[in-house]
Amino acid sequence: MTKQRQSADFQKKYPNSKKDNKENSLSIAPQESMPERDCPLCPRLASLRHDLQKEHPDWFNAPVPPFGDDDPWLAIVGLAPGMKGANRTGRPFTGDFAGILLYETLLKYGLATGHYQADINDDLKLKGTVVLNSVRCLPPQNKPTTQEMVTCRPFFLGAMAHYSHLKVILALGHIAHQTILRAFGITLSSMPFKHGAAYQLSPEIQLVDSYHCSRYNQNTRRLTEDMFYDVFAKIIECRGNDDQK
Repeated sequence: MTKQRQSADFQKKYPNSKKDNKENSLSIAPQESMPERDCPLCPRLASLRHDLQKEHPDWFNAPVPPFGDDDPWLAIVGLAPGMKGANRTGRPFTGDFAGILLYETLLKYGLATGHYQADINDDLKLKGTVVLNSVRCLPPQNKPTTQEMVTCRPFFLGAMAHYSHLKVILALGHIAHQTILRAFGITLSSMPFKHGAAYQLSPEIQLVDSYHCSRYNQNTRRLTEDMFYDVFAKIIECRGNDDQK
């Protein structure tokens, strides 16, 4: 597919994506889905990456690419890589506590095959699903700034442009939810974050919300296994309803 055709198809699928908002006027380049390995666009994130490259030269220490199906119907969006998780292993939600519940749930609902062993050399494969972060690089204290989220947004949109059969986007956490809405030019007040909520992002795509599957949320019981399973049951239902239209 040519870049011109891809861009046209992207704008048809996501008609609000070029809409200006108070925070940012986004210039979208749908063909750009992955930053360069030593991306310099966010100086604070690049500085941290360089420090960790010296301290842990055997870690991945680079923008983390999406993991999963090349043509998914479901995209699962987190905020950013964890230091000892994706930043270390090079695969989203791999090597940290959150990944255990996430990938075991994908296996439970037939959205993955193999076994999750918190190692990129395991035999885990995703089916119809991709996992990615809205910010590709590790931020200090796991908190990207607003400007860093804006700067990385074209790469998120670039990835979305490649997913021609996307039906559902799952936002893991409030900030990921807001990032997705801003990326698609949708006002935050029109779709407030709520665990288990489902919204129509476009005629073809629904947004589903969940509390993040972090260690803190699980330990405090803000998010339980059953609550997370219910979210995925809703996602499967959303896909079924869409297929019947």
